[in-house]
Amino acid sequence: MKIKVSEATDIQIDWMVATCEGKNGELHDDGITRCIVIAAASGVYKGTWKPSINWAQGGPIIEREKLCVGYKHQADPEYCPLNDPSTNCWARTTAGGYLSYGPTPLIAAMRCLVASKLGDEVEVPDELTC
Repeated sequence: MKIKVSEATDIQIDWMVATCEGKNGELHDDGITRCIVIAAASGVYKGTWKPSINWAQGGPIIEREKLCVGYKHQADPEYCPLNDPSTNCWARTTAGGYLSYGPTPLIAAMRCLVASKLGDEVEVPDELTC
């Protein structure tokens, strides 16, 4: 199913970022934990992938891609659309002109990365849409 990056959930963002990073992201859902895991080509589990909430994973991407991240200010309408509290952070690329929003700096930054690499809408596996 195709979804808007601006409306993607954390788990959808994590899968999209794995795709951008060339990682084999797979859904893990055991009824208790639902997350994206990274598997090697051999199928061996390599770990949980959560760059939308884990600074150790998302931070290096922000640095490498030179993403600018900040908080919205009431006085700056460019970074404060519709005064929506669910989008109190923004991120933009320094070169490509992409601008994304989110409730946290990491979510805004990962949405910005995905939009700049994959476009504003991305086809995600059906199991990530429920």
